[in-house]
Amino acid sequence: MLGQFPAAVIGLTLVQSAYSAEIIRGGFLGVDHGQFEAASALGLSSSRRTFRIILPQALRAIIPTTFNEIISLAKGTSMVYVLAMPELFYTIQMIYNRTQQVIPLLMVGAAWYLIITTVLSLLQHSVERWLARSVTREPQPSRWRQWRNRSVNPAVNEELSHVRSH
Repeated sequence: MLGQFPAAVIGLTLVQSAYSAEIIRGGFLGVDHGQFEAASALGLSSSRRTFRIILPQALRAIIPTTFNEIISLAKGTSMVYVLAMPELFYTIQMIYNRTQQVIPLLMVGAAWYLIITTVLSLLQHSVERWLARSVTREPQPSRWRQWRNRSVNPAVNEELSHVRSH
């Protein structure tokens, strides 16, 4: 029979593949049919039409949902606990059964989940901004960049101080 790890991988793959297929299908169905016709009217081959015209538009709908699924999968791997695969909270439970220090270990586990989901969310944001570059030539600066540049531009600071004084 299968070991614990292959069984967990196969189980999670089967569950996520159905969701992923629907996400991709929905992304392609979201592209207006006129885009297909326009690409055909330009005489583009089927592969060129797909990769240069249709896929970039479909990815704008696919990427956010896909990353949400990845984040949900990262948080939802606790179902692997049923298969006795050592995932994060299962491992924490085993440690606090020995040490009887529940709260500190759960806080460490929550911090790890926070780190994992934050990294995935930042990656998602970067990919979405990269895909949006064709929609707007000059993407809006991120909130971090706006905050960081708030004191760099003296004209803006002078105008802000003038507005605050009135």
